[in-house]
Amino acid sequence: MSEQKLRVTFIGTGVMGGPMAGHLVKAGHDLTVYNRTRAKADAWVATYGGAAASTPAEAAKDADVVLTCVGNDDDLAQVTLGRDGAFRAMKKGALFVDHTTVSARIARQLSVEAEGLGIHSLDAPVSGGEAGAQNGTLSIMCGGTKVAFEAAAPVMQAYAARMVHIGGPGAGQTTKMVNQIAIAGVLEGLSEALRFAQASRLDTDKVFEAVSGGAAASWQMLNRWGTMAKDEFDFGFAVDWMRKDLGLALDEARVNGATLPVASLVDQFYAEVQKAGGGRKDTSSLVTRLPK
Repeated sequence: MSEQKLRVTFIGTGVMGGPMAGHLVKAGHDLTVYNRTRAKADAWVATYGGAAASTPAEAAKDADVVLTCVGNDDDLAQVTLGRDGAFRAMKKGALFVDHTTVSARIARQLSVEAEGLGIHSLDAPVSGGEAGAQNGTLSIMCGGTKVAFEAAAPVMQAYAARMVHIGGPGAGQTTKMVNQIAIAGVLEGLSEALRFAQASRLDTDKVFEAVSGGAAASWQMLNRWGTMAKDEFDFGFAVDWMRKDLGLALDEARVNGATLPVASLVDQFYAEVQKAGGGRKDTSSLVTRLPK
């Protein structure tokens, strides 16, 4: 699939999907969108143009590419395999790309369903958060056939800084689990380090200056140390979403035999943050469960 103008459907115009679909319009593609809350789809059309459909099937009819970015496994199954799902209307040879973070199980299931319908399929969860979606700098982890990846790459480059084909169906989702496992451990370490610095009555700005250029540096340190020190958490990737993602990883570990003691512990810590009313706060709010 070349870089010519394509008929593209985007299902899910929320915090991530809305900006991603917007980049596709800017790239010159013909967009039709669907969102379960029609007002969000209409607002997207008012901003970017294109058209809004009443059902996923209506949105997907005659599309060259159908992309999804919804909430969870059940949402994804509904918009693809439901009575008014996109798969009922997609033409043979079309491309389906899912950007939702979901289980590897449903990614493999959708791959099988798509293959039976003559549709190319790619599971392609993203990393980079809302800012990455808005700036078109997302990192995309892809699972599926090489043919599907090569077809999707020219489309995804509208909102991606990095795209990697990991392997077969489900490999993109399991790689996203790797990503979240790593982030969880880093944030717990960063939280403990910050509280230790504060307990030692150190100037946290000077501490950051000293350690952020060495082996302790991470994206989380560079982007969250300062806001954590100021107790600012009303932005970014929500604790609720992180718990969903860690739950997927822990479920998959029960299948593949991996041992995830730190991820399991941090998941419990995030449950405490949720219980305290912090479910919609940024994941860096993990630090709030530690006394100053």
